[in-house]
Amino acid sequence: MDLQEFWDKYKGAIIGCLVGVIIIYTELLNSLIRVAVIVAGIFIGNYMQKNKEDVKEKIKSFIDQF
Repeated sequence: MDLQEFWDKYKGAIIGCLVGVIIIYTELLNSLIRVAVIVAGIFIGNYMQKNKEDVKEKIKSFIDQF
């Protein structure tokens, strides 16, 4: 396997590793986690808003299992 084949096969992993190292060393990880939690909250809230009845039934059935 030559260098070009290696790069074509593993470039996603290499770039991901470099981005991870940069994030860790620049201490951006905490900020990214906060942003990810906020974005997840937005998506969950939007889903619950659009599917109120379905969410109510799922929560009720989940609680009834206990």
